[in-house]
Amino acid sequence: MPSRNSARVLFVDNGDALRLLTERHLTRTGYEVELAADGDAALAALRARPFDIVVIDHYLPTLGGLSTLQAIRALPGAPPVIYLTGSDESRIAVAALKAGASDYLVKHVGPDFFALLLTSIETCLEAERLRRAKTAADAANAVLVARQRLLLREMNHRVANSLTMAQSLLRLQEREIQDPTIRTLLVQAQERIAAIAQVHRWLYAHDDFESVPVHEYLPRLMTGLAGALDCDPGDRLKVHVDKLRLTPDLVIQLGMLTVELVTNALKYAYPGGGGEVRVALRVGDDLATLTVEDDGIGYSSNSPVRGTGLGTKLIRAFSTALGGKLAIETGAEGTRVKVTFSNDSRLRASDAA
Repeated sequence: MPSRNSARVLFVDNGDALRLLTERHLTRTGYEVELAADGDAALAALRARPFDIVVIDHYLPTLGGLSTLQAIRALPGAPPVIYLTGSDESRIAVAALKAGASDYLVKHVGPDFFALLLTSIETCLEAERLRRAKTAADAANAVLVARQRLLLREMNHRVANSLTMAQSLLRLQEREIQDPTIRTLLVQAQERIAAIAQVHRWLYAHDDFESVPVHEYLPRLMTGLAGALDCDPGDRLKVHVDKLRLTPDLVIQLGMLTVELVTNALKYAYPGGGGEVRVALRVGDDLATLTVEDDGIGYSSNSPVRGTGLGTKLIRAFSTALGGKLAIETGAEGTRVKVTFSNDSRLRASDAA
């Protein structure tokens, strides 16, 4: 907004004497003043050149004050308007404020009126300056936020692509290896990478960078895992996930934990092949529980070590990262692994599809 020395005021009133007196007082204090006798002349002046503020009387010939006010507020980049009313016209003043006036004054001829008018003009000009500064700041902030979101999407896109490339390289290496133990380790490494890559792929494809729908993510992850381990996901692997959203970091921890638990169950629960593995994530008011269970042979502390033991270490590490409590129930009729963690502000149930 301009300073007082350069601010342009349009004063609209059909009284010749008040127009001239107002012009004299405002000019003395540094304002550039233009006069108009009616609403049509005021609108013509506003369309011809810019003004910083308009002072308009309620009683105008041809086009009334309220109609003129509404027409002014409809103009692009409309300046603030001070509305003049009579002493007993509070109802009109309220109507003017509702129509978009920035302030109103009771009109009369006297020194105190011009002092009040100057104060109102200065107040409205400062309020308009602050409003425009806020609008400009909001616009700049919106551009910054949009740029940050674009950069985040691009980052997630590149991370997902890089992880997918790493997964493909491991797959090529796996095909060249004859040792079944090493091939299994390479498959497991691929699925651990896939658990991370899927999160970044989801973040790239959506505008929500703060949370990921686990009820969409986890079933897809399990389908990919079943395919990598050459089992039918519809036959051997049953998955149920309550509607739930998690922060990306927690989704990765949960995904990798589930990959380890399901891989262990599919590899070791049924030595003769076949057999069902059930995955469930249940969300309560205070707690969420991930359960992976099978009907296999179970194991005990006296059982021989199966694999390298890395999977067990990772399961405990991922459970800790979730802030969860790990419980294992095993016996001749199968094994059930539960990880229960708090349903706090990091984890939110969602009704979204």
